Amino acid sequence: MTSDTRPPRLTKRDLARLITGIENGDLSALRTLHEWYGHAGGAHLIGVTGAPGSGKSTLIAALTRLARSRGQTVAIVSVDPSSPFTGGALLGDRIRMRELFEDDGVFIRSMANRGAPGGIARSTADIVTALDAAGYNLVFIETVGAGQAEVEVARVAETVIVVEAPGLGDDIQAIKAGILEIADILVVNKADREGAERAVSTLQAALDLAAPSAGAGGHHGYGALHRVEAPTTAPTDWRIPILKTIATEGDGVAAVLDAIARHRQYLEQGAGARRRAQRLEREVTLRLRDLLLKRAMQQIEPTRYHTLIEACVARKLHPQEAAQELLNELVRDDGHAPAE
Repeated sequence: MTSDTRPPRLTKRDLARLITGIENGDLSALRTLHEWYGHAGGAHLIGVTGAPGSGKSTLIAALTRLARSRGQTVAIVSVDPSSPFTGGALLGDRIRMRELFEDDGVFIRSMANRGAPGGIARSTADIVTALDAAGYNLVFIETVGAGQAEVEVARVAETVIVVEAPGLGDDIQAIKAGILEIADILVVNKADREGAERAVSTLQAALDLAAPSAGAGGHHGYGALHRVEAPTTAPTDWRIPILKTIATEGDGVAAVLDAIARHRQYLEQGAGARRRAQRLEREVTLRLRDLLLKRAMQQIEPTRYHTLIEACVARKLHPQEAAQELLNELVRDDGHAPAE
C-alpha cells in the first residue's frame, strides 16, 4: 500500500543507490518504492526502440539537450545487453551520453537486461516509477536494440518511438516482426544516407496496410495505425508521424520532441487512461504469475521435481503432464480439489 510519504529531494548519488537496491530486490528500497508509488504519474514515459545501429542513443541525447533548453528535466534508462561472461551491462549507452552527466537536470542509468526477453529488464518498470516519483518531467526508456521483438517497452512507456535507419537491411523484418504495432512515432534516423526515402516509403506502406484493421486494439495495436498526415493541435485520433532526423547534427530533433508533446496531449484526452489501465492490468498479471511460480517452487519437493524432469527427459512423461501432476499435488496440499 502507498502512504503519504512524499519523495524527498535526492542527490543523484542517493537516487542511484535506491535504484541499485530496487534492481537487487533490497527490501528497504522496495518499501521506499511502494511508499512513493502514489506520487508517480506526473512524468511522460517515452520508450525508444529499434534495430542496433539505428542511432537510438544519439537521438535520445539530442532530445535530452533540446528538452533541457526548454526547461524540462530528463531521466534516461538505457537497458544494455547483459555480458554473456559476467552478467553485467556493457554500458555502451552510458559512455555515449557521458556529456550529459554533468547536467543536474539529467539523470542517466544503464542497467543490464539480465537475460530478460523483450528488450527491457524485469525491474525496468519499478525503476521508471522511482524516477517518475522523483519528479523528472521526461523519462526515456531505451531498449537493448538486439532484435525486432522488443515490444515489452510498451508495457512501461506511454509513448513509443520506433527508430529505423537506412542501410540496415531490416526494412522488411521490422514489418514482419510487428514492432510497428507498438509505435506511436516513427523516426528514420541518419536521413542523410542513401535509402532514407525508401525507408520512409516502406514504413508508410506498412501503416497503409495496417490501417484497415483499425479497432484490433492492443496496447497501441494495429487499431491505432493511420496514414501519416500533419498532426492537429487538438487531435481526436492519433496519426503516427514518420519523421526524418540526423540526430548527430540535431536535424529534425525538434519535430520529434514536438510530436512527443502532441502525443501526450492526445493521451490526456482519454486514450491515456485506457492504455494505463491495460498496462497496469498486464503488470499485475505478470507479477501474480511470478509470485505464484515462486510460491509453488518453494512448496514442491526438489526430489519430486527432479524425478518428473527425468521422466520428461526419458520421454516417459510429457512436460504438460508433469506440470499438471505438480499442480494437482499443490492444490491437494492446500485442501482443494485438483484442477484438471
